[in-house]
Amino acid sequence: MAFSLDRFDLDVFVAATLAEDLGGVGDITSEAVVPADAVFAGVMDSRDAIVVAGLPIAKAFFRALDPEAEVEMLAEEGQRVAAGADLMRLRGKARALLTAERSALNTVQHLSGIAMLTRAYVDAIAGTGAILLDTRKTLPGLRILEKYATRMGGATNYRMGLWDAAMIKDNHVAVAGSVGEAVRRAVAAGIERIIVEVDRIDQIEPALAAGATHLLLDNMGVAVLREAVALVAGRVPTEASGGVRLDTIRAIAETGVTYISVGRLTQSAPAADVGLDFTSG
Repeated sequence: MAFSLDRFDLDVFVAATLAEDLGGVGDITSEAVVPADAVFAGVMDSRDAIVVAGLPIAKAFFRALDPEAEVEMLAEEGQRVAAGADLMRLRGKARALLTAERSALNTVQHLSGIAMLTRAYVDAIAGTGAILLDTRKTLPGLRILEKYATRMGGATNYRMGLWDAAMIKDNHVAVAGSVGEAVRRAVAAGIERIIVEVDRIDQIEPALAAGATHLLLDNMGVAVLREAVALVAGRVPTEASGGVRLDTIRAIAETGVTYISVGRLTQSAPAADVGLDFTSG
């Protein structure tokens, strides 16, 4: 089955990425050093224990420059693999595969790094009932891929953009005049999903009374979160957000919040150590 993501054009992404690397000139190293008829066979492997993400995109890079390249997937998306695990075996025109190598590896390294960090957060809250969410804190142009990687790590995608739900934050409230007024305006506009950020207990009832469908409890300590969850009493989903770390997320989850959103999943994930090694011609 072809790799497909909603609102993402794989062919356009691959073409643009390769064009950026080639600079309108070409791979001058491979063209100078590698004979035109040379064959490259190699294995992509992980030097770290990782959660795999991005292999179908890597395959698309190789196939874009050598449509007849033989590409064998050795791991599945979302699979946790040990250090030293082989991820992909390929064979084809040496110049083409070497030209595509860096773009393919960059993608797998970045997305697998996000998936691995995400899985660590998911594991940390296992059994609590809380659901891990990602955020819009993504690199421009890579949001759909980065959010795909968080799914591979076990998180649930939150808003994909500004278009699929209203999120009323402190600056919106400041302009509107109050939490209640901001929410009433969103309701009047016919918006169904209205997420409201509150950072004080006394903002909860006005937000709910005006029509909030989801409360984002921003930068609240564990004790305050428990009080907020008790006050909401299941009327809408609750979400803890702000400064969540791997060493604090379980205590936050145990307050009874529905969701926990973590920006660092996409903001701060280190790249996985993935390489491509020549095996034979």
